[in-house]
This record gives sequence, C-alpha cells and structure tokens, in this order.
Amino acid sequence: MASNVLRILAILLGLSLPTASATAAVPLLQSACAAYSAAAAIPAPRAVLALRFSCPPVPAPDRTRWTWLRIDGSQLEQLPPQWHLLVDQTRFRRVMLMTVLTDGSVRRSIRTAGALDGIGAPGGVLDFGIGDRGSKVRAIYLGFDGVDDLSLIRRMSAATDIEAARSRDRWLILMGLFAGTLLSAFAYNVLIDRGRRFPFQRWYLAWISIALVYGMAWSNSFGIVFPQLVGPWVVGVDYILVGLLVGAGGMFFLSLVEDQLLPRWLQRTGRGLAWGGVAIGVLAATNDVLFPPLLLDRLLNMVVMTSAIMAFVGIGYAIRRGSRVVWFYVIGWAPVLTIFALRVMRNLGVFPQGDMLDIAMFGALAFEAIVLSLATSDRFRALCNELELARQSREWGLIEAEKLRSAALTDPLTGLGNRAAFQQALQTSIAVGREAPFTLFLIDVDHLKDVNDRLGHGAGDEMLCHIARRLATVAANGGGVAVRLGGDEFAIIAADGEDHCARIEADIARIQGTMWRHAEERRALSLSIGSARCPRDGREPDLLYRNADLALYQAKRLGRSLHHRYDAMLRTLLEVSTAFASDADVAMQRDEFLLYLQPIVDLQDDSVVGYEGLLRWQHPKHGLLMPSQFADILVEERIGPRVQEHVLDIALTLLRDNGAEIPYLAVNFTSAQLSGPVAAKRVLTRLAHFGVPPTALCIEVTEGVMLGRAADGVVNTLHALHDAGVRIALDDFGTGYASLSHLRQVPVDTIKIDRSFIAALERKSDSAEEIVRAIIGLAHGLGKAVVAEGVENEAQMHILLQLGCRYVQGYRFGRPVPWRAISATTRHRSVVQG
Repeated sequence: MASNVLRILAILLGLSLPTASATAAVPLLQSACAAYSAAAAIPAPRAVLALRFSCPPVPAPDRTRWTWLRIDGSQLEQLPPQWHLLVDQTRFRRVMLMTVLTDGSVRRSIRTAGALDGIGAPGGVLDFGIGDRGSKVRAIYLGFDGVDDLSLIRRMSAATDIEAARSRDRWLILMGLFAGTLLSAFAYNVLIDRGRRFPFQRWYLAWISIALVYGMAWSNSFGIVFPQLVGPWVVGVDYILVGLLVGAGGMFFLSLVEDQLLPRWLQRTGRGLAWGGVAIGVLAATNDVLFPPLLLDRLLNMVVMTSAIMAFVGIGYAIRRGSRVVWFYVIGWAPVLTIFALRVMRNLGVFPQGDMLDIAMFGALAFEAIVLSLATSDRFRALCNELELARQSREWGLIEAEKLRSAALTDPLTGLGNRAAFQQALQTSIAVGREAPFTLFLIDVDHLKDVNDRLGHGAGDEMLCHIARRLATVAANGGGVAVRLGGDEFAIIAADGEDHCARIEADIARIQGTMWRHAEERRALSLSIGSARCPRDGREPDLLYRNADLALYQAKRLGRSLHHRYDAMLRTLLEVSTAFASDADVAMQRDEFLLYLQPIVDLQDDSVVGYEGLLRWQHPKHGLLMPSQFADILVEERIGPRVQEHVLDIALTLLRDNGAEIPYLAVNFTSAQLSGPVAAKRVLTRLAHFGVPPTALCIEVTEGVMLGRAADGVVNTLHALHDAGVRIALDDFGTGYASLSHLRQVPVDTIKIDRSFIAALERKSDSAEEIVRAIIGLAHGLGKAVVAEGVENEAQMHILLQLGCRYVQGYRFGRPVPWRAISATTRHRSVVQG
C-alpha cells in the first residue's frame, strides 16, 4: 500500500522511481561489516586490513575515533569501470576511501569535512568515483574519523555511471519542480495581502521558506552552486531546519483552525511540541559533547511522530466541531504527515533503505504547498468577511448605543437632562471643583400630588414641563445646567463665578408664587430648594448631594416654598439616620421588616405571572416606613448587608410557605449583596436551606448596581446565579447608562421600563412613546421579557398593548400589600398562571 502511494506521488511529478534492472544501484549497507579504531592518526593500509570486522556490525565501543565499513568485492563483480559508491551524508572530521584490488594493490583517498568539493551529489549523498571494474576489486574500506554514529548512515549503494547520472537527473528535476512550486506558493501568499497579515499567514510563509531551504540543503542542490556546502555542514543545518519545520508547521495548524475549535490542552501541547522540536533541532545540530548524537536524532524523530499524532487529533476535533478550513489541511498535510511517519519508521529500521521515501517526501511537500495556499486564501477571505461584518456591526452598535445614550441622558417628559445626565455633570464639576467652586441646587415641586389628584396626571405633567422650562432659562442665564432627577425633583449645577449663584437664587425666588394656569384652574407655584457648595460642603458627589438633600429636607420641614443652604446644624438629621441604624438590629429580631407584594400581570390573559416584593418597616415609634425614609441604613456598611440578608430570608420564607400560589417573587438586591467571590454561593445556599427552587426567585438590580464600582464582581455573580436558574431583572431601565454592550454582558431575563416613561405616555407631544417603543423593540430583539412599571390607568395599558408590551405592574392592577391581604381572586390568577 505504502509503495503504491509513493509511486503515484512520483508519477504525478513526472519522475520514475528506481526499478530493478541490470544497471540498478546495488545496496551495500546491509552486507557491510564494521570495525573500530581509537587512534586519531590516519591509519596505514596494513593497519586497516588488520582490523577485526564484525558482520553484522556491533555498537561502537567507548573512545572510538575511526569507524570502518568493509564491502566485499563479490557484490561488485557486475559493475563496469567508472562506477560510483553512493553514501548517505553524515557528520565526521575526515573520510578515507581505500580500494583493495585483486592483485594486492591499494588505492586510497582522504578528505576532510571542509574539503568535499566535487563529491556531493543530488539526493543527499556523497559520490565517490571508482575507476576500476568491479571484478577487479577485492574489497572496499570506507573509514570515518569522528562519525556521529554508524546507525545514522542509512544508505550506501554502488551504481554504474549511467544509473548515477539517471539518479542525479531525477533529483534535479524533482528539486526544480519542488523549488518552483514552493516559490510560486510563497509569492502567491505574499501578494494575497500586502497589509497587516494574520498569524496563520505569517506562520505559513515561515514554514514554506524553511521547507524550501530544507529541501535544497538536504538534497545537495545548494552544492551545485557552492560545492563546499555538502557533507557534515549540511547534516547540521538539516537538524535545525527539521526542528524549525516542526515548530512552524505546528504553529501554522494551531493558528489556521478557527478560534475555540481546539481544546486548551491540545493547543498547549501543540505549542510545547512546536518549540520543543525547535530546541531539539538546534541542540542536535550544535551538540557534540553533552548528549549522544543518536539520542538527539531519535528524540527529533519522536517529536516529528508526536506532532503528526497531535495534528491528527486536532483535525478530528476540528472536523467534529464543523471547521471548514481544516479540510484543506487534511488534503494538503495528510500525504506529508504520512511520508514523514514512514521516513521516521525507515530511520528506525522498520523499512529498508532507499531514496523512494525521500523522493515522495519532496513531492508531498510540493503538493502540500499548493493545497495550503488555497487554505490560507480561503481562511484569509473568511477572516476578511468576518472583520467587515464585525466592523459594520460595531458601527451599528455605536449608532444604537449613541441613540440609547442620548435617550438615557434625557428626561422624556421635560426634555431636560435626567438623573444620569445630572450624575455626569456633577462628576465633571467635582473634578474641577477645587479650582472652580460651584453650588448644587436641589429643587422639589411642592404639592404635585395634590395637582395630580385634583386635576389628573396630565395636568401634573404639564406643570412639571412649565417649571422645567422656567428652570432651564434660570440655569442658562446663570451659566449653569438644569436637570430633572425624577418625579417632582429638579437640580441646577451652577458655577460660583461672576455672581452666577446669586443670580440663580434671585431668579428662582421670582418663580415662587407665580401663577400657573391649566384650563380654568390657577395654581401658585411653590418650590422647596436646598443647596450645598463644593468644595466647602463636600468634595465627593454623594456627600455633596446628601448635604444638599439635607438642606432641601430642612426647607420642606420649615414650611416649603423656601430656599435653605446647608449648614452644620443639619447634622442633627444624620443623628436620626444613626438612630434608625441602631433600631434596625432590634427590628430584625422583632420581625418589623415586611415585604409588601405587588402583582406583575400578563395583559394577554389577565393572569398574575409573579410578584415584586417591596420593603416596608413597621417601626414601633414612627409607624409604617417606606424605603425612602430609611434608605440610608440599607447602604450603611455595618447594618445594610444584614438587613438585606434578612429581607431575602423573608422572601424565601414566603416562597417556601406559599410557593404553589406565587409563580416567582422579585426582590431588589444591592451591589453589596452581589459583590465578592462567594456572593452567588451565599444566595444559592439560602435557597437550598429554605427548599426553594432557584426559578422561584427573581433578582432585580438597577443600572447603578450593574455599572457601579464593583461591576465586574456583580456581573460574575449574576452569571453564576442565572446559570443556576435564578431570574435576573434590570429595574428602572432607561434612567441610567445601560447600553447594548451591557445587556450582552449581563444575563438579564427581564427589562423593567422605568415608571417615568410610562407616566409620560399619554402626552402625545413627548417622545416617551418612541422611547418605550425602542426599549421594547430592543428587549424583544435580544430575547428579553419586558415589564412596564407604574401603570396606573386604562389609557397607559392600551398604549402598552399597542407597543407590544405584554407584562405590567402598577396601581391599575394592585397596590403593594402584605401577602395575607392579597385577594383570593388574585391568588387564583397566580395559581392558574403558575
């Protein structure tokens, strides 16, 4: 089978393999006898004849200097005058050829390793010309001074002048075709792309260059132009080139196959073999003391075999995982790997010696160069297409992200910047606050709830827009920026220079008490204002905001429609928060923290698909407290995490005791609960402790939690929880910085549209409907469910249905109440849906 394959490869190249004929080369190596001598001097003919030769040869003893091979003249009787002794190249210091004729005369020739001009022949052999007829030769003695190892001489034959010429011509034709093919492949791959090259292209150009130099050196083709570049010098270079071939070939394969198709262990092993082959090749070429040459030769052959095996394993993985380009590799490299494996087995003595495998090897390398040129071209085109698609996708992503960012920074009702824009402006102002002080004004619209209750939410929205326009003018005149933080709260950031703050204060004061008209109703505008100055009242955004908020709270407490500046006396308000933190320890022991449940409804069949748990504190002194009233303790470093864990236990207790009636329960989580390497394990452990399946819990996080300082840890925790079956919801979407990239990174199941967008839906002049439509389309495109928060009337519900929003929650479907207060009808709707 192997012989047929080799002959087919040779026929494809237009060459003829050696055949049995009267003029065929006579193999001599198998019948040669060997003797060894420790003397360094050139021995006399009598000394050589007196040596004891072993047939077959035995391993060389220690301290061997000269190694002699004897060929009996009986094998040479058919040779005419002017025949050739062809010997495989190896490394040595000196070589001596001694011909003993039947009449007793002796002819001898001695050459050093650096003076082999004229005896190098194509095919990687040394050609010793002998003029005597074979029948006149009694014996041939070939001696090597300092030869690497006798077993590394793998070919020795006698050939007539005609057969030697035929072999030379055969090799010259082969190497001409070989060099032409590889140079063409090299030129093609150089010209295919003159710009930045992919790694597999660079490795292939390196491999093809090394293969070309290896072929020309091994076959003594370089010796045609430089006759001295034959013999031991070529053998050392060949070792290096074989090591480089193994390295470049291995790295080419690993970089050619598409990403993520090969397992990590195979990639690491392949790289190790590649660089190991280079190291052993260099060591084999330069070593003559530390390691035996035969050992390094065997190691290099084993690396070649192992690399071939690893390549076949990698091919199997790539084919199984749907690689396209690997089929080119199979077609191109299968003959090469097969021939290399057969050569290694020949070198190890499995196959008889001869140049058939060597001819086939270079034919296979030429064939491989053509096929892999097509492979690199195909892979190049595929990668160019992928890069173009990635570029287009990136451009569209940037456009979409910019649209979302613009929407995320704009309040849909008033057109002012929203809370995200405020945070951005505040951060920028803080950064230059020491050199350019500024004042933060927090403005709260008084009695908005009364307007909503008496005149409707449409009237309330109209009043907010009217105030927003007035504040925008005030801010522009004072060199500041106005934003709407949400609900009835606005902010102005104003630089202190050129009396800007005084001007803004005066302009806001002029707004106070002005009349606002809606239909037949007239209302006097009332604004509560708190302000804090940077850097005097705070150098950090949170601290400055809290201090301004304390001042705002004081303005409200003093009767509203007032402006109050932050001062040290407001620290007493902090003591109240501290007292709440102290009360929280006892509150957990007394079960004062409660979860009020609000249903999440499917508009298609009016069924309850889940509940959101909203925290309340039944304080023995202050009554039922909303989260906004004790929000400080939830983020306090000492007590905050404990309260959050307590709330989680309350939620899991509800699910454990009423799991059949609650499809799932959504609970708000803070970044502290989701940060750290064991955060996910802690939540899953609590689920297991209560016997609650992970699918029954939904974790709600805001964009601030997802994109805060501990974003990486939070995202990792969310991935771990999502993989375990826990649902993930992104709360208040549209009010922060979340973009397409964030939605791809975080395993979100549900996007909850912020209530501010829903409240603005009925205003046709606003862009709220377009923003909601965009959010719904984005979510559905990403395979996410959408829940609209704050749905309070039929009009909002019908608009959401038209926009394709299926799930809603809000006062229209139920206010937050304890579980025991939820009606049986609502519970039944939950059971049916569950």
